[in-house]
Amino acid sequence: MRSQTPKLLHEICGRPMIAWPVVAASEAGAAKIVVVEGPGRELESVLYLGAGLDGVLEFAIQPEPRGTADAVKAAADRIGGSGTVIVMNGDHPLVSADTIRALAQARERSGAAAMVATALLEDPTGYGRVIRGNDGNVERVAETKEPGDASEQELQIKEINTGIIAFDANELLAALEQVRGDNAQRELYLPDVIPILRASGRAVAAGRIEDAGSMLGINDRAQLAGVRALAQRRILEGHMLAGATIVDPAATVVDADVQIAPDAMIAPFSSLHGDTRVGAGSTIGPLSTLIDAQVGERATVVHSYANGAQIGDRVSVGPFAYLRPGTVLREGAKAGTFVEIKNSDIGAGTKVPHLSYIGDADIGEEGNLGASTITANYDSKTKRKHRTTIGDRVKTSVDTTFVAPVTVGDDAYTGAGSVITKDIPPGALGIARERQRNIEGYAERPAEPEQEN
Repeated sequence: MRSQTPKLLHEICGRPMIAWPVVAASEAGAAKIVVVEGPGRELESVLYLGAGLDGVLEFAIQPEPRGTADAVKAAADRIGGSGTVIVMNGDHPLVSADTIRALAQARERSGAAAMVATALLEDPTGYGRVIRGNDGNVERVAETKEPGDASEQELQIKEINTGIIAFDANELLAALEQVRGDNAQRELYLPDVIPILRASGRAVAAGRIEDAGSMLGINDRAQLAGVRALAQRRILEGHMLAGATIVDPAATVVDADVQIAPDAMIAPFSSLHGDTRVGAGSTIGPLSTLIDAQVGERATVVHSYANGAQIGDRVSVGPFAYLRPGTVLREGAKAGTFVEIKNSDIGAGTKVPHLSYIGDADIGEEGNLGASTITANYDSKTKRKHRTTIGDRVKTSVDTTFVAPVTVGDDAYTGAGSVITKDIPPGALGIARERQRNIEGYAERPAEPEQEN
């Protein structure tokens, strides 16, 4: 990957690569999921666990990278002695829960010691080839990582090992002890368990899979981009089949854990990330970005950026609005053109139409903040931020600045151009500005001479 980030932690649609097979295994009904990692424990420290994996997900340490069989041996004490164990590669993120479930069921029905998930490829370059016996059972897998691992005749075989193998747990643990590194890389390959099982008279079956995504591995940035594109297409198709409208899938980005309700519409050039949720009948975009944002029903977010914001039912946002973490827009509120809101609660029906900054404020219901309303929330001397509290049905005129901490009562008003530094009682008009005076003949005065440097 040519990266300081471990390969399995590169993100695909909002999840680290390793999280994809973990989530698939969970959805398939795995009773226990064991992730084998290196001594640095990078995966354990940041792996996205999803929901319901407490007590299911475990980690095992492989002290040195000595091959896939050695990795499975590192998890031997967590495998247990009965049932089906499925071994998968962490860099194959698009393996599906259906594939995992079907493979486990097929092995148990067959009674085989192992079942290899295989596929037929016109160009099998880079994959291990499946070598079958006369009885149709798998005899072994010929690896192709280095010259000499497979013969020329074996390289002509088009049936490949996808890297997903289901085992009887007892049979797997016994066979692992006999694996030797007799290959060009001197590694302990997991497929070398297969001839060991066959030598003991046990059957090794093959289950062919049709899901092309399950066999897509990632070893460089180009492959990462290709898999991400396929994952994104699947995510968008899932939302569309569930009743959401994605106007232009090619111009839309939606992370794996985003939730979109039926009848919501995502317009082109919009990006939805993290724990974002969009309610029924809402419209996002065009050109909007939501990160960990919660959007209610029948809301609109047009050409805007929202990070960690709660946008209620029938709320209007944008265009060109910026909602920062801690923003709450309650039902029917509005954040209009070139409005920035941070860590503030905007009451139901209150409008902040344009050209305003609202930070660290609590604003009541059915109010209207005129253009260029500012809450001056930061005290540079104490280096603290203070809150502004504005009551219900307050109307501020244009160019009003509230110097926090300050409180404005219900039904109050402000005059245009005011800098409010004191509380305004309910129903009062607050004006804080110098009286206008006109200087006659000012335009006729001679220009003052320039000062020499």
